[in-house]
Parts: sequence; C-alpha cells; structure tokens
Amino acid sequence: MKSEYTVIIEQDEAGYYVAEVPELYGCHTQAKSLDELMVRVREAIEVCREEGGKRPKKHLVGVQRIAV
Repeated sequence: MKSEYTVIIEQDEAGYYVAEVPELYGCHTQAKSLDELMVRVREAIEVCREEGGKRPKKHLVGVQRIAV
C-alpha cells in the first residue's frame, strides 16, 4: 500500500538540494539535482519506514515567514 508524505526541499549555500520528510523523524537526504534528490528521498523514506515506531514522528503544521 502506498503512503503519501510531505517533502520539504531547500537549497544550501553549496547548491545542493536538501530534502526532509517531517512525518518521519530523522528522514532527510541531499543531492546535486532535483531528479537525483527525488530518487534519494524515496530510498530514505523506505529506510525510515523500516525503522518505524522506534523514533517519534513529527507532523507538519505549516510554514511561515517572519520579518525581524
């Protein structure tokens, strides 16, 4: 059975794309291209799902910007 996950993608100062899956604690990866990132994030999700229940899960509430 397939499950859907939220993937947050950012780009670091070196140009790498960094992905995090908030629903799966500690589930993150990086790659130089978006295509490679999506391959790697699927692999990371599989690994995190295999470890299921051993770590607390997070739930994405939202994303906001703030000026200070």
